[in-house]
Amino acid sequence: MQPFRPMRSMLFMPASNARALEKARDLPSDGVIFDLEDAVAPEAKAEARQQATNALKAGGYGQRLRVVRINGLDTPWWRDDLASAVAGKPDAVLLPKVEHVESLQRVEEEMAWLGGCDDIVLWSMIETPMAFLRLEALAQVTDRQTTWVIGTNDLVKDLRAEHTKDRMPVMMALSQALLVARAYGLTILDGVYSNFRDSEGFAVECRQAKSMGFDGKTLIHPGQIDTANTVFAPSEEEIALARRMIAVFDDAKTTGKGVAVLDGRMIEELHVEVARQQVAMAEAIARLAD
Repeated sequence: MQPFRPMRSMLFMPASNARALEKARDLPSDGVIFDLEDAVAPEAKAEARQQATNALKAGGYGQRLRVVRINGLDTPWWRDDLASAVAGKPDAVLLPKVEHVESLQRVEEEMAWLGGCDDIVLWSMIETPMAFLRLEALAQVTDRQTTWVIGTNDLVKDLRAEHTKDRMPVMMALSQALLVARAYGLTILDGVYSNFRDSEGFAVECRQAKSMGFDGKTLIHPGQIDTANTVFAPSEEEIALARRMIAVFDDAKTTGKGVAVLDGRMIEELHVEVARQQVAMAEAIARLAD
């Protein structure tokens, strides 16, 4: 199992853009997704694949998560993408449009054949109606899968719905994905916000996703990083309160009590569990800055 790492801001970068890959080394995102799929034209696939691998081997991304999104299994590129990605030793490989358990099994078998993949996990894009109807099966297929990325743009398109500020057309799907992800111990990231010039709308959607329980957000522009990092991180006040809660609860336990009282509020184990998560998040964010 990988150690806890923040995923507040996972930035998609087109692997065909060498300048963007270089710039990503100095951006404060929690992770970078080297995109070989949607952001790369067919004639640029081979070059993008090689540039992503070269960038991974060169390093310089610090503690950021490094993820490669390969092309779908219904394309002629995915095997070459996977082999090249594995050679670069990323933290994860992201599969687009996962709908069938067989897709994850097939990629895992290919990784076993390639070898040297023990430390590389799988992430899945959940973005079609069929995927949302098969969430539990997809969640259970392999322990190598650790993270779901929700593809809200594709979902809205397939539903023939509209993009609304409250996201009500897809709220049932988002909530179901969160329920299943938490039931099976998966990290789950919200989809991209395409209008990168609408900073206010982006902040609103980040706050909504945080309140729902998402671990972070996928991004399409560096200008979105700071907002995502701020929204999905515990505030200084929350961290201070969390540390106080942990301290008073631990004191209560030494005297044989199962609950504690802080500022007139009853503190139980479930409250302390959340507090410990907040402290762990704060400490992990601090390590990223080192």
